[in-house]
Amino acid sequence: MNDYAIKSYAYNKEVRIYAASSTHLVEEARKIHQTWPTATAALGRILTVSAMMGLMYKEEETITVRVKGDGPIGSMLVEANAKGEVRGEISNPRVYLKYEEGPKKGKLNVGAAVGSGFLHVTKDLKMKDYFTSSSELQTGEIGDDFTYYFALSEQTPSSVGVGVLVAPDMHVLAAGGYILQLMPNVKEETIKKIEEVIGSIPPMSTLIQEGKTPEDILHILACGTEQILERHPISYTCHCSKDGFARSLSALDEKTLHELIHEDGGAEIECHFCGKKYQFSKEELEKIRDDRKKVE
Repeated sequence: MNDYAIKSYAYNKEVRIYAASSTHLVEEARKIHQTWPTATAALGRILTVSAMMGLMYKEEETITVRVKGDGPIGSMLVEANAKGEVRGEISNPRVYLKYEEGPKKGKLNVGAAVGSGFLHVTKDLKMKDYFTSSSELQTGEIGDDFTYYFALSEQTPSSVGVGVLVAPDMHVLAAGGYILQLMPNVKEETIKKIEEVIGSIPPMSTLIQEGKTPEDILHILACGTEQILERHPISYTCHCSKDGFARSLSALDEKTLHELIHEDGGAEIECHFCGKKYQFSKEELEKIRDDRKKVE
């Protein structure tokens, strides 16, 4: 099943629901960052939620989601746009923690890997300034943290469910999720029904592994009342380029650029999002320096 997300109204337009299948997207991220299982689950969850969030915005608008906790993973950063494209980075990809006891014994302990900290969402609405909203991490399990973020920072009562299932050989078996948001006109009886459904719905990764589509997940959440508005492919996509990194090099201070030219004789830059490397010769760096001087 290809990765995609759907947007829908439900319960007579009292509720808005996004649902997504993101298995290939998360597997691509795992390959790029060489993440261990718990790190894969944590980054994959953020990528999945961010992909759905990106579809809430218009054309060239983008969001940057940053989760910074005190767990061994450190920080994670994801960029998403309205085209369903996401890319991300993780401070420490080599984290493999499991629950040692309790009802979740043997399962990946994402909460401990992320730890306590904050969730920050920065919106680039193509206006003069960026807008950043923040909320405290509730459990580090990602779904709970985004649920709290939407309620606190967006003033939108929501439920976020997201999951990533990792195989023993570390590849991604299944990934997906949903964002359910209550509209201002929601009735109390609708809220009660939704609470019952969310309380009994299986984990998202389980549903995806069983072959359930985003439409199937939506159907469960909406109790058959869904009105699908659109379907949109989602993917792990990086648009880095040599020209883009050349602009970054031109922003370096004179001393650093001088050292790259005369001491290193060139530069190699690796994209943190996709791992692609770009080589800049001494002559290319000199041109970057000279072109900058012309502008100055």
